[in-house]
Amino acid sequence: MYDGRSIIAMREQLSNLCSLFTLSMVMSDGRDERHILELAVTSVGSLTSCRPIAGFLTGESGGLSSDSSTVAYPGLAKRLVELDGADGRITGTGAAWAWAYALPAGHGHAGYYVVAADAEPSEDQLLLLRMLAQQTGRALGTASLHRREREAAGQLRVVNAQLADVNERLAASVSDLERRRRVHETLSAVAASGAGEAGISHALHRLTGLGVAVEDPFGNLRAWAGPGRPDPYPRLPARRRLELLADARRSPRPVRDRDRIIAVAQPRDEVLGVLALLDPAHQAGEHELFALEQATVVLTMELAHLRSLAENELRLRRDLMDDLLTGTDDESALSRSQALGHDLRTPHRVLVARWPGAPTEDAVVRAVEQAVTRVLDTSVLLARRSGRVVLVAPRSNGHDRDRWGELHREVTKRLRSTTGAIGVGGVCATPSEVPRSYAEAERALRVRLGSSAPAGMTMYDDLGIYRLLVLGEDDREVKQFVRDWLGPLLDYDATSRSDLVTTLWQYFECGGNYDNTARALLIHRSTLRYRLRRIRDLSGHDLGVVDSRLNLHVATRAWQILRGLS
Repeated sequence: MYDGRSIIAMREQLSNLCSLFTLSMVMSDGRDERHILELAVTSVGSLTSCRPIAGFLTGESGGLSSDSSTVAYPGLAKRLVELDGADGRITGTGAAWAWAYALPAGHGHAGYYVVAADAEPSEDQLLLLRMLAQQTGRALGTASLHRREREAAGQLRVVNAQLADVNERLAASVSDLERRRRVHETLSAVAASGAGEAGISHALHRLTGLGVAVEDPFGNLRAWAGPGRPDPYPRLPARRRLELLADARRSPRPVRDRDRIIAVAQPRDEVLGVLALLDPAHQAGEHELFALEQATVVLTMELAHLRSLAENELRLRRDLMDDLLTGTDDESALSRSQALGHDLRTPHRVLVARWPGAPTEDAVVRAVEQAVTRVLDTSVLLARRSGRVVLVAPRSNGHDRDRWGELHREVTKRLRSTTGAIGVGGVCATPSEVPRSYAEAERALRVRLGSSAPAGMTMYDDLGIYRLLVLGEDDREVKQFVRDWLGPLLDYDATSRSDLVTTLWQYFECGGNYDNTARALLIHRSTLRYRLRRIRDLSGHDLGVVDSRLNLHVATRAWQILRGLS
């Protein structure tokens, strides 16, 4: 039989067990290790007559950690390390009894809680303390497992997110590589096909969906692809374009200019052209820029190739013209001209043009080239010679004189200068006759420049007696003839600064008409009569004698021609 005191003790023990069971359930509701240990430590006083001193958790590295506010006893942590997972007495706390309870968890221990009392607790309380340690250890083990699972799950989520990001970036890279491969294949096919600038612009339009323009270094349109081609094509002011090209050349990537993105084709330091994407909506991205860059590389090679061909053709034409004008065999000249696309088997003429009033020699060459394209219906060979432009042009089936006169008028209009002259040589049936026609063209030009109307066109066929005046580079006979007939007059003009020879020349050019001659010289009629008498006295020749008149006229014309050449 149990007495009343025993029954009360049993009830109290049962109550404590129920509290411990409830506490165990609370510990297992998902709390972390720190909260579980704190709950166990704070429950010691309600379950037993002991008081808590401290609680410790075993870290991942095996060391013990504790809330420093609970540690008031030096050497406590060291003592717990010495226990190494076993329960044991604690000294130096100032209490009659102090004990450390290990918190078993799996194959080790999860930490300690340390309690103290004024007297050693009863067996029942000691049992509760051990059971509390066991429940706390299990809860800590479960919490540790859950924590590691959560950490692993978190790490797995991070890894999955990283993997997803890597996959996304890999997919983007694959897509980008595929697009770049398509760009390379498309442009390589265009380069291999020889489609030129037009093919490059259409390929870039297909790759980007944007309008594409190919411009020369001056802003002129060379090729267009896509809708919305402006008409007329706009050009930037020269200064603004130079600034834009300078910016584009300094930039490693294409540059935007308002509604356009441009890249320059420059194999070395010279800009050969510009490739532009029309992007008014600013929708071009990295793919479009890459396509523009690669298309610019292909365009650069194309323009450099065209430049090389043009330079080679120009050199070959220059070499051919040099040989033709100085003399070469027919077979060589025919084969070389045929390779350049020019047929020398038909009769040709040599033309020599000189424009003293032109701004530059290059301007004359450009004007002649443009006039040839405008007036003549065939190709010509062209060269520069000491301030002159020399042409070897096919003879027309119609009237050559009209065609050469039209050529002179066209060059005059383009240069806006009326001071130029063209000499046309005789017909040469074979290439070996070109030097003779060239000499005749030079002779016709000299006569023209020495005439009273130096501007215009003169054909060698129309020179008449003037063919005899200039017999080539050696003009000694002509100069001697002039000296024989005009020597006294030339000496008098040189010493007295008069114009007797000019007066005589103008008199003959006006057909011996006094009024026309005086008007041309801007002198009075009586002054003219005085000069003519003076000319007769000094020269000893009577202007009324036919032979003297003829020789003096020819001498003054020769003097005028020679003076124009000096």
